[in-house]
Amino acid sequence: LRTPSHLDPKHTFKLVTKWLKDNKVKVLEWPSQSPDLNPIENLWAALKRRVRARRPTNLTQLHQFCQKEWLVEGYPKRLAQVKEFRGSSTKY
Repeated sequence: LRTPSHLDPKHTFKLVTKWLKDNKVKVLEWPSQSPDLNPIENLWAALKRRVRARRPTNLTQLHQFCQKEWLVEGYPKRLAQVKEFRGSSTKY
């Protein structure tokens, strides 16, 4: 099966943009490739740092520390910095 040319991924952006404009949908300005906004990658990195700092010595401790450290406290700060730097990499 072939995808109809108007649904080809390279044309999809134009279709979506036109639809959003025609339907008066407000959209957020969003940097296309900002690594600082990838929540899961940042979450895993923060979790890894916090758990490593606790120095677990066995699997049970590792599990407990992961559960205690699982949080997303720094994300609002990251979003503010991305906005401040207009989508460029942040220092966070």
